[in-house]
Amino acid sequence: MAGRLNDSDELTESHEINVTPFIDVILVLLIIFMVAAPLSTVDVPVDLPASNAPPATRPSKPLFVSVTADRTLHLGEDAVAADRLGAALDAASGGDRQTRIFLRADRQVAYGDLMEAMNALRTAGYVKIALVGLEGAPGQ
Repeated sequence: MAGRLNDSDELTESHEINVTPFIDVILVLLIIFMVAAPLSTVDVPVDLPASNAPPATRPSKPLFVSVTADRTLHLGEDAVAADRLGAALDAASGGDRQTRIFLRADRQVAYGDLMEAMNALRTAGYVKIALVGLEGAPGQ
């Protein structure tokens, strides 16, 4: 409580509320949220399923494109050259470019080599690409 000195020695209570600290806190919170809000948005388009959706059923005959440690591409079990990947995918999928392609890569494959495989798929017109990994504990 604040007090005020009058001409007399009697102290009276002041019933005024000091809102300056409250306003300072609100302004600091506003600045924090203004800075943090743009950081929480992601501009990368990713084809993610809804979290409450049931697990997707696996296609009866999925198309696997594999990148081995020696950087060779395989469609299913057959090795294929990067320049022939589009034609091989067209033959395997019946020309349906909406077919989801499952891309697998060896752990030793560099990120740039994996991106080259993804670019080859995109150039061929296949943009629905799913990356395949092992289920297990992180760091294995």
